[in-house]
Amino acid sequence: MFAVYAASMDPKNPLDGLVVGERPDPEVPAGWTTVTVKAASINHHDVWSLRGVGLREESLPMILGCDAAGFDEDGNEVIVHAVISDPDWVGDETLDPRRSLLSERHQGTFAEKVAVPRRNVVPKPAGLSMAEAACLPTAWLTAYRMLFTQADLSPGDAVLVQGAGGGVATAAITLARAAGFRVYATSRDEDKRRRALEIGAHEVFESGARLPVKVDAVMETVGAATWSHSVRSMRPGGTLVISGATSGDAPSHAELTRIFFQQMRVHGSTMGTREELRRLAEFMAVTGTTPLIDAEIPMENAAEGLQRVIDGDVFGKIVLTR
Repeated sequence: MFAVYAASMDPKNPLDGLVVGERPDPEVPAGWTTVTVKAASINHHDVWSLRGVGLREESLPMILGCDAAGFDEDGNEVIVHAVISDPDWVGDETLDPRRSLLSERHQGTFAEKVAVPRRNVVPKPAGLSMAEAACLPTAWLTAYRMLFTQADLSPGDAVLVQGAGGGVATAAITLARAAGFRVYATSRDEDKRRRALEIGAHEVFESGARLPVKVDAVMETVGAATWSHSVRSMRPGGTLVISGATSGDAPSHAELTRIFFQQMRVHGSTMGTREELRRLAEFMAVTGTTPLIDAEIPMENAAEGLQRVIDGDVFGKIVLTR
């Protein structure tokens, strides 16, 4: 079958190991099923895999991709949940120490078909296209869990989203506005600040700028470059939810004194559960919210989309289609 896969890994030149070609049809263990992929979105995880982060050399060749939307074996439109937990695990699968994502230990979604546990297949909302639905399982699910599970926010609360432009950040802006929060966003890029206003931010600021109010929560994916600003932008008792550190994980100032003296909470967040993905899909349907897509690219041209992610030249999600 057609597939886009990592044949080798290179930390400095990640695309050197990318192959667009043919791979065997997926093996389907007991309790698993196959999904015919119509759309799959690109995540930073795919670039990290090509760099050799989180992907073992003995697992090569590995089909890339975590997210997908397509048809199940009965012809139903479905979304694929990317978190693969141990079959015996009970409860929040993101807390399973043996969990993995598609394209780590199991072949990924940049292919004609992908095999997944039956419980990892979620109905697709009728109001979303395949490309839009393919944006949900990683970036949008991460943003949903950050806002609605980890942050303890109520309608009318103020939230700051750092680094407007990335998939999680744009999802957080859109979801937060749809949920009735007051949304502030930052970016170094003037065009990204303008576009953040278009998708729902009430006000936008240059990175590091002082906000007009102290916010109830911060959605942090940038890391070292914005950490101090995130902490200083919160009210006493506020919550900082972090799900990534694209600028590094060693800020120059940890702000520990401010965190404990003002009784702030720092909450880590990773992906989301199958149930949260179902609730996210329902939220999208009820509110009429749609994911922001930067570009739809034929899966054969996956290298083009991956290069744009590497360059940071993205606002929203890049989706590969078949």
